[in-house]
Amino acid sequence: MGLEKRWILNPVIDNPTDKELDIYHPILRQLLFNRGVYTRNEAAGYLNSAGSLYDPNELKSMDTAIARLRRAIKDGELIVIYGDYDVDGVTACTLLVEVLQKLDAQVERYVPNRFEEGYGLSIDGLDNLIETYGKPDLIITVDCGIRSPKEVDEAKRRGIDIIVTDHHEPGEILPSAIAVICPKQPGDDYPEKNLAGVGVAFKLCEAYLSRYADGTVDITQWLDLVALGTVADIVPLTGENRSMVKAGLRLMRYGQRPGLVSLANAAGIDIRQIKTSEISFGLAPRLNAAGRLETAMLALDLLLSGKIEDAAPNAQRLDDQNRQRQAITRSMLEEAAATIEPASNDFVLIATNRTFNMGVVGLVASKLVDAYYRPAIVGAEADGYIRASCRSIPEFHITKALDECSDLFEKHGGHAMAAGFTIKTEKLPILKQRMNTIAQTILEGRDLQPELRVDMEINLSTANPKDIFASIDEIEPVGSENPDVRFLTRKLQVVDKRQISDGKHLKMRVKSGLHVFDAIAFGLGERYKHLPEHVDLVYNYELNSYRGQTNIQLNVRDIKATEMDELILG
Repeated sequence: MGLEKRWILNPVIDNPTDKELDIYHPILRQLLFNRGVYTRNEAAGYLNSAGSLYDPNELKSMDTAIARLRRAIKDGELIVIYGDYDVDGVTACTLLVEVLQKLDAQVERYVPNRFEEGYGLSIDGLDNLIETYGKPDLIITVDCGIRSPKEVDEAKRRGIDIIVTDHHEPGEILPSAIAVICPKQPGDDYPEKNLAGVGVAFKLCEAYLSRYADGTVDITQWLDLVALGTVADIVPLTGENRSMVKAGLRLMRYGQRPGLVSLANAAGIDIRQIKTSEISFGLAPRLNAAGRLETAMLALDLLLSGKIEDAAPNAQRLDDQNRQRQAITRSMLEEAAATIEPASNDFVLIATNRTFNMGVVGLVASKLVDAYYRPAIVGAEADGYIRASCRSIPEFHITKALDECSDLFEKHGGHAMAAGFTIKTEKLPILKQRMNTIAQTILEGRDLQPELRVDMEINLSTANPKDIFASIDEIEPVGSENPDVRFLTRKLQVVDKRQISDGKHLKMRVKSGLHVFDAIAFGLGERYKHLPEHVDLVYNYELNSYRGQTNIQLNVRDIKATEMDELILG
């Protein structure tokens, strides 16, 4: 599976007329320009910002939220933080629990079980929470709750106050909580609309501490959790998100959190040099594995661990669970791919099955999107219901499409690119018809092909590695909507090639002028048999350390035969 990518090379800026970016090296200037940074002030903000940028009190209902929280802390009320089972929810829960503990609050934490209670605030979750801790005086939701008006009403009926903190798209009816903190809700003037759930939780604590604390609690000490959850949730890594992640990564590299140090060790990651890519592909999958297979409480306990000796066993368990999750994902992907008809007229790919594991349906949906470049829905059937995860493409806002089918769902919600829902099995055929009609209206006639944006073309034989690495370092951290730096080099001679990892990956040595470079193409092992002598490569320029030696390596994102190269300027 897999589609040919359309390469899009950014236009070259050679002496911009306003000269705004001329103070920077030409490579860095081009990279900034490609990311929408055009002036010296914008560049200074992009390159130098680290940490929180905006006043948290600008978030709607923040005054009400922190006043209620203040009363709960002063009066010794029982506060329960109600999280979600993904990394964003677990980091947000950890952050609030630790901050409130520092403030001597009576606080407990609760993360729902994906398989027994489903996503977000639920009646079952309330029942289990009360059974575990007794009836709380105040529940604070993190990374969930914005689409739970019925559940909030039920909590109120039971005499429980709720503060909702969330970052998902609101529904038509907002929950009647004590306060709703969500930058996407109507009437909210907060400048950064794309905070992750952990970012919203951070802002609640920041606002509280700015007004009520005595200065002994420094909220910036939790930016490592903000970085972890923000990167893992794939929200746009621009603006305040990028600024907080930048500061959080610096903090993470100090190794102050035993749970993260242990998890990094299990993943073979040097915490002292961690980058966003290692969060995305190393730490996040292992933390998510707990909630996908069993309960996310294991991930939460790991992050809350105060000692390495307590954290290490949990980190190893998460690593083991992640391997198990990978095997389940591969098996489900094969089954899901066999049930859809990629050559049909369907604009939305839908696969459901009783055998599917609810914990990994989202991962399978993502892989179907990667393979066919269509929105994908994958669901697990049980007891007359389907619980599904959806993943999409930039051309199709999946949550808005689901909103048009809201009468069919028991519950639904999400973002532009990812969502979830619960539906009665008998209603699935109607949903398929409606979703494809909606998608057809939006997508028909479009050239649906994945794009690979290229920052600039360079000549490897003459490029200065020092200048390249210095420019790349300035662009970090990178992520969603602020992509990693990608270069293009044409007419490289392939002097050596081989498959590795049972044929999944391709190792090469390529020649440019008199210089030979190592190259690794992950997931492109099938290109081995048909690899021409001369190729054009799009790649990340990086260092690779192996057996005590460090060399420049091209991390190949795509390969085309030189004579077949087609680039779109724009």
